[in-house]
Amino acid sequence: MRGRNIVQMLKAVDMLSQPGGTTINRMSESLGIDRRNVYRLLDIIQDLGFPLYDDKQGSNKEKLWKLDAEYLLKLPNITVPDIRLNFSEIIALYLLRAESSLYSGTEIESRINFTFSKLSQFVPKDFQVGINKLKSLFVPSGKWVKDYSGKEEIIDLLTTAMLNNKTCLVSYFSFVDDKVKKFRIDPLYFFESNGGLYIFIRATRFNNIRILAVERIEALEKLDETFEYPEDFDPAEKLSMAFDFVYDDPVELEVIFCPAQAKYIKERKFSPDQKIIDSTDGSVTLKMTTSGWYDIKKWLLSFGPEVLVVKPEKLKEEMLNDLQIAIDNYKNVSD
Repeated sequence: MRGRNIVQMLKAVDMLSQPGGTTINRMSESLGIDRRNVYRLLDIIQDLGFPLYDDKQGSNKEKLWKLDAEYLLKLPNITVPDIRLNFSEIIALYLLRAESSLYSGTEIESRINFTFSKLSQFVPKDFQVGINKLKSLFVPSGKWVKDYSGKEEIIDLLTTAMLNNKTCLVSYFSFVDDKVKKFRIDPLYFFESNGGLYIFIRATRFNNIRILAVERIEALEKLDETFEYPEDFDPAEKLSMAFDFVYDDPVELEVIFCPAQAKYIKERKFSPDQKIIDSTDGSVTLKMTTSGWYDIKKWLLSFGPEVLVVKPEKLKEEMLNDLQIAIDNYKNVSD
């Protein structure tokens, strides 16, 4: 999706390279962005080392923006890097593509497929047969994936708003209240979890960081207001602190897993500060600090009799209560 901004920049350079140059209004119309973003684009182009200058002839004429003519003469002699892809780079790209099942059936999937068709032009000729065989080795899984068809425009708007630090007005369906809520947000960061696309936002009214599920955003309007990205916000740190992606009060967790589950627990990283202690009977004890009480409990309940919560005591009591309710439900069905 950020490729759209790169395309805009390349189109802008092409317009600036024309003999007569171009105007801000022409660029705004051709690129589909407002005048303010055109000026931002010009700043980026200049930061990249392109020598720009403006030229205004006559009091009634619109100012022209151009690339230095002498610089343009040097362009054909630029040494272009070898951008052909080797086999390990192709494998890495196809591994990433296998994760794109999140966008199955959407316009975004079409863009991904089109991008890969273009990338095939940048591989050595003798790799083409290998690429065709490689395609069959990576099978994307659609299991648990949410449906994002019809949400492409919202995803694009959020991306543009994040790149330009624009506040948005969102209409969001809240499961807690079972109704659509309308409020202002500062969109900060996308992330994926369990086949779903989520976004960190700052709720402007309360000035706190929250998470929204993208599929529950029913409408989005990008406003003219610009926000400052919070300097103390680190999305990777936030996600590492949570067991899944819901972060709340920290939980000091200590859990014993039976020998049958021990090898699966030992091969995974659940928290940055986790400790796994082996026991002589083959079981393991997992100790860690995390958050997301409901997610932790749901995960532990999925192990049934193969797990034992040592602490916190409150979590152990809640699991006992939930298991007893499940037992009573099964008894009532059998009766």
